[in-house]
Amino acid sequence: QVQLVESGGGSVQAGGSLRLSCAASGYTYKPYCMGWFRQAPGKEREGIAQTYTGDSSTYYADSAKGRFTISQDNAKNTLNLQMNSLKPEDTAMYYCATRAPGALCYTLAPYNYDYWGQGTQVTVSS
Repeated sequence: QVQLVESGGGSVQAGGSLRLSCAASGYTYKPYCMGWFRQAPGKEREGIAQTYTGDSSTYYADSAKGRFTISQDNAKNTLNLQMNSLKPEDTAMYYCATRAPGALCYTLAPYNYDYWGQGTQVTVSS
C-alpha cells in the first residue's frame, strides 16, 4: 500500500523560505508521477508542481514558477519542494500526492492523483 508522509511545514515571515519533504513507501513499481498541491481555507485544492521520476521532468503552476522548486531523491524515495520568496497568499495546507505507480504525468489536477499524504501546514505572515 502506497503511503506518503509530508514534513517541513511551519510559520515564516513573508520573503522567507521553507523546504517541504514527502517520504514515499509501499511502491512496487517505478517510475511514477508525483506532485505537490495546496489548499487554503474556503478554496479548492490547487496543483503547485509535479515531476515524473522516470526522467525528472517537471511542471509548475504559474503561482510557483520562479519561486518553488520540486525535486526528488530516488535513493531515499523522497519528494521535496523548496519554497522561496514566500508570500502571505502561500498560506495553506500543502499535500504530497502520487499517481498510480508507473503512470505518466498528465494535467496537474487533484482528480489525476491516486494517493495523498495527510498534509503539512504552511503559514506566511506579512
